[in-house]
Amino acid sequence: MADTNIASVLTQSPAPKSGTTSVPPKACGVISNDSLLGVDDAIPIIDYSMLTSDDPDQRSQAVKNLGKTCVEYGFFAVMNHAIPDSLINGTMGALMRFFDLAEEKKRKYQTNNYTDKIRWGRGDVHHVSREYFKIAAHPQFHCPTDPYGLREILQEYSKRLREVGINLLRGISKSLGVEEYYIQNAMNLQSGYDFFTANDYPPRVSAPNIIGQFPHNDPGLLILLMQNESGGLQLEHKGKWLNANLNPNWIIVNLADHLEVLTNGKYKSTIHRVIVNNEIRRVTFPLFMGPSLEALVSPAPEFVDDDHRPAYRGMSYKDYLEANQHHIIEGKSCLKQIRL
Repeated sequence: MADTNIASVLTQSPAPKSGTTSVPPKACGVISNDSLLGVDDAIPIIDYSMLTSDDPDQRSQAVKNLGKTCVEYGFFAVMNHAIPDSLINGTMGALMRFFDLAEEKKRKYQTNNYTDKIRWGRGDVHHVSREYFKIAAHPQFHCPTDPYGLREILQEYSKRLREVGINLLRGISKSLGVEEYYIQNAMNLQSGYDFFTANDYPPRVSAPNIIGQFPHNDPGLLILLMQNESGGLQLEHKGKWLNANLNPNWIIVNLADHLEVLTNGKYKSTIHRVIVNNEIRRVTFPLFMGPSLEALVSPAPEFVDDDHRPAYRGMSYKDYLEANQHHIIEGKSCLKQIRL
């Protein structure tokens, strides 16, 4: 694994830079509602390979760019993240094999008990068939036993993705003007509660664009998402919906609720939505990185002063996930409820 420092490249236009990969904007299919049509403006890209730079000036500039990205966008893509393509593709294949299992093998995970650490189900929003499963991934890893090999590869993938997230949080800490282990220690990330979701969207050839997931924030610190097909995810930025049309082997990172609370609103939780009109099968698999369940998350003293009073009331991460009787591995944002 690379060094713990972060370096980033902030793209200002869709044109590719030397040495980088560019993915052309991709049409989303027939548009039935103009309000669902996103724009193809560039989004920031973090070059994770620059973590290995021995140049302190380069690292310092990278942290500055990362902070600028967090303030101005609240989301970014990560390239050159050191997770092997073979692991990503193997994880994708294993997830598809799970979704292809006979339904009776999956139905045993269909539950509303919030204490269960594995959950399977189907979503149907305006006739969009979405199948999903959710698991607790850290500090203890839980996973369905079928198909063969799913547990092993998903555990390795989650571990590697979590390492990327930890390193990003160290860079974010430095961008905030505190020492790099600040968030890691304050949120007790050694016992941080992470959950993993896999979503399976079937093809909808020549169907109109419709909402797959309505605009929302997510709980936790960071959401790290990968998908097999570019497109579908839209991120809110300055009143516009930006299409996340990126290389499928890049990681899309959203800042989440508890980073907003901890920084007293300096860094904002990202509002995003999913638009469904894929002509091929689309599978997404985000990891939700969170504090320890016992961590009391409130605005940190470093971000509170006479001009910036506490904007959120403190709440343990466990209570936050369970607010409104939500399932603990189906956490929903209740950020509005804790704003002061």
